[in-house]
Amino acid sequence: MSLTPKENIVKLSWLVSSFLSVFLLGSTVKAATKPVQQTLSQVPITVSPAADSDMFAGVVPLHSPMKVLEPQIKTLMAKYSFLQTGMFFLDLETGNYLDIGGDRVFPAASTIKLPILIAFFQDLDAGKVRLDEQLTMRSDLVTNGSGIMQYERVGKKYTALETVNKMITISDNTATNMIIDRLGGAAKLNQRFRGWGLKDTVIRRLLADLRGTNTTSSQDLARVLALVVNNKLVSPQSREQALDILRHTTIHTLLPAGLGKGAVIANKTGDIGFIIGDAGFITMPNGKHYLAAIFVKRPYRDSRGRDFIRQVSQLVYNYLSQPNPVASNY
Repeated sequence: MSLTPKENIVKLSWLVSSFLSVFLLGSTVKAATKPVQQTLSQVPITVSPAADSDMFAGVVPLHSPMKVLEPQIKTLMAKYSFLQTGMFFLDLETGNYLDIGGDRVFPAASTIKLPILIAFFQDLDAGKVRLDEQLTMRSDLVTNGSGIMQYERVGKKYTALETVNKMITISDNTATNMIIDRLGGAAKLNQRFRGWGLKDTVIRRLLADLRGTNTTSSQDLARVLALVVNNKLVSPQSREQALDILRHTTIHTLLPAGLGKGAVIANKTGDIGFIIGDAGFITMPNGKHYLAAIFVKRPYRDSRGRDFIRQVSQLVYNYLSQPNPVASNY
């Protein structure tokens, strides 16, 4: 059946219109998709607080509270009722946890050096700092308190690796100030901590912060460790180097004092007399891993605060040493 000239024109117009519609639709999809892909590749990776309440730090599924252990801890707390405490422990294999005042804010003391250490290794991964670069000990960064660098001459140079090692292993305050300065100052570090989802960790002044104006919480420090061991903040190589430095801390009177033989802890302590704290990543001889963070506000230099932390650490360690520890009563 032949078409009239008018019908041929109508059919040709319909074909051209259909072709143009398909062509323009494809171009629109490409134009809309390409910029989104470019934008996503340029967005820096940050860690926000997990929207899912069943996840800790967005990386560890929370399972059950350690209800069987809680009465033992609370009995110990009643014995040491003159102490103000906050603690958070998390079994990384099962997701079982002990949270007693874990969100309570305390003066950070030298535990603030833990997130600073991780920020340093972030910048190392980003190529912003080098381990062998020379840092100068300026007079405005020298301070008292813990450490030996304060007794060296002003103007002496240290490698960044040597400085960050002293910051952690002997808790050198002058070394800490040098690292804070090298990373851009307290305000920039605080901004980064917020990007990790830390709610209570704030540097308000350089060390030595003997009045306790710098703050953190047990949950915040456990969050930093959870993100690190799950490779969310630094590269695997930097993770291992940072943990190795933390394993060489020289103060073993708090969390480490309650661990069994063969356990290994990567931790950072803090002590400004009226407040003591410790946070660490523990590897048990049976292969289990858990996070621990605890703070105690005490009468000035009262040794019973240290005893309390040791006993809590021992209770948790012995509990998790069981083949199948019961997480809850229900």
